[in-house]
Amino acid sequence: MLPRTPLFFLPAVRFASKRFASTQSLRETLQDVIPAKQEQLRKLKLNHGQTTVGEVKIENIVGGMRGLKAMLWEASVLDPIEGIRFHGLTIPDCQKVLPPAPDGKEIIAESMLWLLLTGKVPSPEQTRQLSSELAEKGDLPKFVEDLIDSLPKSLHPMTQLGIGVSALNHDSAFQAAYERGIKKSEYWTYTLEDCINLIARLPTLAARIYHNIYKPTTQMPSIDRNLDLVGNYARLLGYGDNHSLTEYLRLYIALHGDHEGGNASAHTAHLVGSTLSDPYLSYSAALFALAGPLHGLANQEVLRWQLAMQKELGTEITPENIKDYLWKTLRSGQVVPGYGHGVLRNPDPRFIALQEFCDTRPELKESSIIRLVNMTAQVAPGVLMEHGKTKNPYPNVDATSGCVLYHYGLTEFKYYTVIFGVSRALGALTQLVWARALGLPLERPKSLSMDALEKLINQ
Repeated sequence: MLPRTPLFFLPAVRFASKRFASTQSLRETLQDVIPAKQEQLRKLKLNHGQTTVGEVKIENIVGGMRGLKAMLWEASVLDPIEGIRFHGLTIPDCQKVLPPAPDGKEIIAESMLWLLLTGKVPSPEQTRQLSSELAEKGDLPKFVEDLIDSLPKSLHPMTQLGIGVSALNHDSAFQAAYERGIKKSEYWTYTLEDCINLIARLPTLAARIYHNIYKPTTQMPSIDRNLDLVGNYARLLGYGDNHSLTEYLRLYIALHGDHEGGNASAHTAHLVGSTLSDPYLSYSAALFALAGPLHGLANQEVLRWQLAMQKELGTEITPENIKDYLWKTLRSGQVVPGYGHGVLRNPDPRFIALQEFCDTRPELKESSIIRLVNMTAQVAPGVLMEHGKTKNPYPNVDATSGCVLYHYGLTEFKYYTVIFGVSRALGALTQLVWARALGLPLERPKSLSMDALEKLINQ
């Protein structure tokens, strides 16, 4: 009997009449979309290669290249005023049109993955097919299980996640294909295979790390082939019976999946991927960028700060008391975590979406920590504007994301960034597929010394 080939990777079969769009596989959809994108890129290079889209200032060079328009990223565009759009769709748009899980109402990772990868809204049937494919591929190889189990429990969960992801490259389809010799036009197909395999295995890997560190005496459940990716993630963590937490994780992971390409983790995946490193190595590098306090660790810092405020203020929590605590934080030389953004100049639409989720759940509306978050969000912008040292005084997604996890009992702060890491794979990995499909080159910006800059200034 021949081994069963996963439906996702069966070659597209063409009949006299083309298969209905609502039943095409993800691979078939990409095969239709890629030629148009390749032609669009060809025309841009041919007809507009010398068009100027911005200018480089000294402050850009010495300020971390912030704001430079210098990177191609097809999945999303971040507008300072409007916020994020995924192939032109706002977060409310996505909530209206992207299929949820059969047992839920929130966006699921499969729907967002499909949109990010193809620019098209999937049908419910397509998301179910993708859920089934991811569940089939979700188990870890035995050697990776043994590797994770051998790591010291004191090792940071993000370090363990990066180690596990890089070890999975042992089975990289792209690496194997590249070593035997393939055409450049085929790079994207093997990259896609690796990306889907990695996305499928991330929840299992992340859950194993969670159990090893925080629940060593409990046995991790097995994957349920009938659940979506995040439904299984919640199950593997041991929260499968908590429908509200599962729904929150679905929304959280979908909304964190992509936030244009310039953020540190997405950019790192793109940079490493441009060397033709396989997706496992590229994304492990991205995870180590995500682990930095100025990036993915922010949500746990917010929670620590809010809990410290709650402890100090006790039962007398008023807008005036919160204002005093904010000024105390600022005057001590610290920043107020969860406020401001490198690009946004308005409240983060992801924060608004998570707050709207909280408003639909009676237990969250009554939660002391969520009520504190809401009150702080009303007071903090005025204090920060008066303080005068921020370009955006409004809450970002981190202002509430970790606090909801804490309310539902997932209280292990250090683990929060791992959940972020499971999410960010949706955007970073899909863009590796497009980098290979469009034949994007090795990323290699030019660096200058301060002496060289001063010479340019004086010319």
